[in-house]
Amino acid sequence: MLTEERHKIILDEIKKRSVVYVSELVEMLDTSESTIRRDLNHLNSEGKLRKVHGGATSLEKEFNTKDDSVSSRESLNSEDKTKIAKYAASLITKDDFVYIDSGTTTNLIIDYLEEKNAVYVTNGINQAKRLISNGFKTFILGGEIKESTEAIVGVEAINSLKKYNFTKGFFGTNGISDYRGYTTPDIKEALVKEEAMKRSRKAYVLADKSKFNKISCITFGEIDEATIITTRLQDTRYYNKTEIMEALL
Repeated sequence: MLTEERHKIILDEIKKRSVVYVSELVEMLDTSESTIRRDLNHLNSEGKLRKVHGGATSLEKEFNTKDDSVSSRESLNSEDKTKIAKYAASLITKDDFVYIDSGTTTNLIIDYLEEKNAVYVTNGINQAKRLISNGFKTFILGGEIKESTEAIVGVEAINSLKKYNFTKGFFGTNGISDYRGYTTPDIKEALVKEEAMKRSRKAYVLADKSKFNKISCITFGEIDEATIITTRLQDTRYYNKTEIMEALL
């Protein structure tokens, strides 16, 4: 087997499984351990995988299995989140019917909202309170309250969403991958996000740089199902996968 063929198979396995082991590759490719180690060293030097003891992992092998609390997330990349939120708010126009997902970046949108002739729906308790206090017409989903994120989730929330048709939807995410899409650790929250995204004519995912090339447990949307609003994006792969809006000011 040619070297290029082995490299392609190794990278395909990494893409599917996120991790490969030398012993497995020796058997799969019917070659020696030293050859596999040379292949992994070469692919590591090219920045196509991350070599670890006994094998290799995807460059995206940074999994999130739980949600941090709202308070712990609010201070992370706060300057970027503010730019992203301000840009997102500027997209809302008269007569829009807007879904605002729970989350720290989506919550910041409310600081910059000006359009009083739009209607807002949210599954975030804090978002709903802030929208009302700022004089915006607001609806909140019914359902179970998730303590760590103060989000409304569950079957009742999903059923509430089924009657709505949003012109725009704004979503938070725990991770973005070019092949695993938009991900979050909690299945209940993922199902609400998924349904709300389906009900949005135009969906936007708000993500600072820390969210890219990360994979969490549950995919709630494919990469091309939403426009990403972020700050300056270094990883050019994403420009070929979906629309990117950069909030630079």
